[in-house]
Amino acid sequence: MGALAPGTRPASAARVVLDGRDGTPIPAITARPDDGDPTGGVVVHPDLMGVRPLFDDLCRRLATHGYAVCSPEPFARAPAVVRDADAPDARLAYLPELDDDQQLADLAVAADHLATEPCAVLGFCMGGMQTLKAAATGRFRRAVPFYGMIRVPEAWRGPHLRDALATAPKVCPTLAIFGDDDPYTPAADLDALRHAWRDRPDCHIVVYADAEHGFVHAPDRPAHRADDAADAWDRALTFLAAPGA
Repeated sequence: MGALAPGTRPASAARVVLDGRDGTPIPAITARPDDGDPTGGVVVHPDLMGVRPLFDDLCRRLATHGYAVCSPEPFARAPAVVRDADAPDARLAYLPELDDDQQLADLAVAADHLATEPCAVLGFCMGGMQTLKAAATGRFRRAVPFYGMIRVPEAWRGPHLRDALATAPKVCPTLAIFGDDDPYTPAADLDALRHAWRDRPDCHIVVYADAEHGFVHAPDRPAHRADDAADAWDRALTFLAAPGA
């Protein structure tokens, strides 16, 4: 993961298949410390391209910090031609077909699979948007969305996708990380989220100057900013490990 420095505990990752509440098999990554019990759980919602080697490495690195980790594939119900496409176009075209209730249920299934409490949720891009929504379900103790869309982009809108802003006042303690040069999270949306959290001292918004969408989690992207990414990961790990988390 480049910017996510490993912790002190040896850890391993593996691929599993979870049973969705509707009977759908859900490919997922799990990771745990090798040297004993985890200190808590973290469910990771990947970005648009889903479960892949980038997230095997991310989950393993999170586990070296003491967490049991599970990352489910968000397009488990999409046709194979969508899931298996190497380019993002097929998944982007399928986004209006996604269902919030199914997506959030899959995150809860992943948390249950870990059998470790307390459990937090963390996600990137599209997964950051779903993390903001999952933070309001009552299942998770803390949430860290990275550049999650506060409102569903117009091109993605479908009958079963809701704006994260609608449930923002109900979230668990949340650390939301954004870049100020991200077209998916315009300044007006950030202001709306700040307003929703105006009476929530346990919710925090961090905005990195000149950072584009996706600047933290994928070091091979042109948008990656190594120093900002390292700082964002430090903030995220500190937030997840805070007393009472």
